[in-house]
Amino acid sequence: MSILDIKLPNRILKALRLPQNNPRRQQIRVLKKLLRKARFTAFGQQYRFDEILLSKHPGKKFQELVPTYNYNKIHKDWWHKTLEGIPDICWPGKIRYYALSSGTSEAASKYIPVTNDLLSGNKIVMIKQLLSLRNYENIPYSSIGKGWLTLGGSTDLQKEGPGYYAGDLSGITQKKAPFWFQPFYKPGKKIAKQKDWNKKLEEIVDKAPEWDIGFLVGVPAWIQMCMEMVIERYKLNNIHEMWPNLAFFVHGGVSFEPYKKGFERLLGKPITYIETYLASEGFIAYQDRQFAKGMRLVTSEHIFMEFVPFDDKNFDANGDMIDNPEALMIHEVEEGKDYALLISTSAGTWRYLIGDTLRFVDKERCEIVITGRTKHFLSLVGEHLSVDNMNKAIQLASEQMNICIPEFTVAGVPYGSFFAHHWFVACNDQVDKQRLTRLIDEKLKELNDDYAVERKSALKEVMLDVLTEEQFMEFMRSKGKVGGQHKFPRVLKGKMLEDWQAFLKKELVP
Repeated sequence: MSILDIKLPNRILKALRLPQNNPRRQQIRVLKKLLRKARFTAFGQQYRFDEILLSKHPGKKFQELVPTYNYNKIHKDWWHKTLEGIPDICWPGKIRYYALSSGTSEAASKYIPVTNDLLSGNKIVMIKQLLSLRNYENIPYSSIGKGWLTLGGSTDLQKEGPGYYAGDLSGITQKKAPFWFQPFYKPGKKIAKQKDWNKKLEEIVDKAPEWDIGFLVGVPAWIQMCMEMVIERYKLNNIHEMWPNLAFFVHGGVSFEPYKKGFERLLGKPITYIETYLASEGFIAYQDRQFAKGMRLVTSEHIFMEFVPFDDKNFDANGDMIDNPEALMIHEVEEGKDYALLISTSAGTWRYLIGDTLRFVDKERCEIVITGRTKHFLSLVGEHLSVDNMNKAIQLASEQMNICIPEFTVAGVPYGSFFAHHWFVACNDQVDKQRLTRLIDEKLKELNDDYAVERKSALKEVMLDVLTEEQFMEFMRSKGKVGGQHKFPRVLKGKMLEDWQAFLKKELVP
């Protein structure tokens, strides 16, 4: 039986048949739905949701009356009350689940509220994405009915505080997954509960011959590690000798391009790559057609979005947003410009800075690409180097040298009375370090005019160290950041940079 043949509940079928209106109308409808549901909460009463609902222009009124938030601010003002078990704070009822999200730059875990309404919206988007496979050409539909190997967090959630559970969103999602998906889900309930990431991988490798996998789902680095372990254990030439029906890789969280070359070395035949944007705060976008320029924003379900131009007017030098930024709605954005994303969701996040930056590549289709993080950019002297620039430069340089660079990170460092960029790249191939440094520098000059200008003035040097992929992974293990949701930060600053330098000093001692 194919997963596309399953009879879905009527409420989901109704949601999937929503008419395709223009994105502006869809988003206003979503906003009104959220406001109506939360108008009797403490947050809704303080910020006069009833008044917003009666307004002729609810989107503008919402922006006028409700302040913007980052995690620290909304936790201090509101969410700490929900963690104490108080109901009806930012969303009706008590919050029973929290997604733990440390991001890639902060040590302390963030507790992101997860509600049944949010999970329901996420499920509808997941089904829509699955149905969008009909838009793809020459794909093996038989593979859709095979196993879905998902490398995510443990479903054995930790009980904390007055009656709530915390864990990775992937673990919460699987724990609350619909019954009809269970036969397809791998690695199964027992292994999914395993909290020790290394043990989980070993158990997956043990079970690999028993499964017929059609989909791989997860962060590229960890999926690649899993495939390498299977190939090594069973002395295979490629992963398709174990799973001949493997046809899809659903990925997200980081750009896939740096991993692609190394990833494809493990395959016996081409597969279809599908990008998603599923954050702890909700399912935001997904690739809905083959060879799309980007991912399509989810505009008609459970998330209202605003877009803050990522520039010096709205953000300071540390990447912190000002108190009253310029915030645009979806019909006001322009293609080719970087925006920081604010979301309001069915879990009580209101005008919340999620921390990602994105760019519209097709406004009519609401297609976006993720360009980085508000905190993960380098602008020591005005070079305004984005993660998108870095990814592209690494991709072009590695293609030109025919090498694989699955991981990298960059730090801005003093250089005499001026400044330098210090790159750290993971590569297990033989590398001409000087040539690679020169190529990355040249590609960045081509990609970024500000960088090219500053390389002639205050940005005096580019340095580069070549490490192994295992060293990058070992650093993540030392920080307790192993598993499906954790990604290596592309830019290192502050405490994380200090820890990285201390780690390397210990690693490189003869």
